[in-house]
Amino acid sequence: MTTAEEPNARVTVQGPAPYDVVIGRHLLGELPTMLGRDVRRVLVMHPASLEATGEAVREDLARSGYEAFAVELPDAEEQKTAQVAAFCWQVLGQADFTRSDAIVSVGGGATTDLAGFVAATWLRGIKVVHVPTTLLAMVDAAVGGKTGINTAEGKNLVGAFHPPAGVLCDLAALESLDRWDLVAGLAEVVKTGFIADPRILDLVEEHAEDLRGWKGAQAAPETWAVLAELVERSVAVKARVVGEDLTEQGLREILNYGHTLGHAVELTERYQWRHGAAVAVGMVFAAELARLGGKLDDAVVDRHRSILTALGLPVSYRGDRWEQLLTAMRRDKKSRGDLLRFVVLDDVARPTRLEGPDPTLLAAAYAEISKEPPTGGPGVPVQLSL
Repeated sequence: MTTAEEPNARVTVQGPAPYDVVIGRHLLGELPTMLGRDVRRVLVMHPASLEATGEAVREDLARSGYEAFAVELPDAEEQKTAQVAAFCWQVLGQADFTRSDAIVSVGGGATTDLAGFVAATWLRGIKVVHVPTTLLAMVDAAVGGKTGINTAEGKNLVGAFHPPAGVLCDLAALESLDRWDLVAGLAEVVKTGFIADPRILDLVEEHAEDLRGWKGAQAAPETWAVLAELVERSVAVKARVVGEDLTEQGLREILNYGHTLGHAVELTERYQWRHGAAVAVGMVFAAELARLGGKLDDAVVDRHRSILTALGLPVSYRGDRWEQLLTAMRRDKKSRGDLLRFVVLDDVARPTRLEGPDPTLLAAAYAEISKEPPTGGPGVPVQLSL
């Protein structure tokens, strides 16, 4: 694990083009190494809410000898559109970016998704380095090489596999992170615990109160140490999986645990829900689906609810949205033809795939997560749906 006093951690993602994910503090000095000697021009892509941070990165690159530009993006999912991507292509063209130049993303998961997609498509692929500023981006979006933009029909339906040249997870960025953004990011951390690393679940259970009440820069040293270990463990899980299966031909599908229904919730809510909140609901649905299918025992299903609830994440959704969700899931990129596919568990750290479940089983599993009060009701923080 990494704290402010400890050396940076480094996780290597293997594959055709190996790269490092560095976890620690004060990491901008790593950028030139990741960009390499041949890069002359760099475009820093950042959302409007991170204008000062993006400009600081651009200035640092300029001092290091690069011809550095910056482009300001809309915030959150609003940036993941074909129109915004086209604007970025225009900037790259006007600045004469060649195949040996690069992009640096500074922001959350939406920014790393968009920047990765722009990098993948400009001149059929240029270098990109991600500097994620949210927990969700650090443990999920920035690592693995999945890029994409949204359409009216669904999330990430247009995209490409394009591994970055490196990822810098500067934990100092989490000092100012809104606590509900941190909690939403913990949903992806919990996911990696259920699919591959039970120690993650133990740590979250032991420290749920401190994590849920995240105090940022004022957090206790022990809480920082736990969070650093959770980031490192989650990145290590994803690195192992994508190193073996970059283009999701088999093993990588386990990273979609909770995402089939989760993406449908995001679409139904017009992306006004945080991704982690939707995935939390999706994981409970997948657990119920596995239980009703005779794969998973009650104790593991209950553990899903107890961990997610302890963090303040939602575990239920509106009972009147099933038909909309079912339609959205059939459009999801994880489907094959008309066959719905779900990642489920046989046990903790034993993921498997369920293809084409009976419609009555799906409806029964959904009934289990729509029995409780709708999200935003008593005990469920409405902030997570913003």
